[in-house]
Amino acid sequence: MTLRAENEAMHTTDEGPVEDDAVAGVARALAHPARVRILRLLLERDNCIGCDIVDEIGLAQSTVSQHLSVLRDAGVVIGRTERPRVCYSLNPDRLAPLARMLNAILGPDAATGGICCPGNAAPSTASTGQD
Repeated sequence: MTLRAENEAMHTTDEGPVEDDAVAGVARALAHPARVRILRLLLERDNCIGCDIVDEIGLAQSTVSQHLSVLRDAGVVIGRTERPRVCYSLNPDRLAPLARMLNAILGPDAATGGICCPGNAAPSTASTGQD
């Protein structure tokens, strides 16, 4: 069996094409550094008003609006209107298919419970002592 076939056999899931479409949609939405920065900002806060995002990201309001539109269309971000402003928050349910795929690719680490589990430390990069 080839290495590729072994890898595919180890990481086969039952989710199928619907899950693949969901992962691809999220990946497209995250395919710009400004949108990743917006997600990081929203991770730090429960919700955020659009003008706060503009101030934090440092891009023009129209550019931030375009990026938020892409994230909303993909379902990654939810916009709730509180006149006259819009409050944005992350939609973790929409990010779950990507998290499952990343865990399948990288494998859950026994010490951390996987790469996508909140509240767990990052894998250690300490030397194994085998120089």
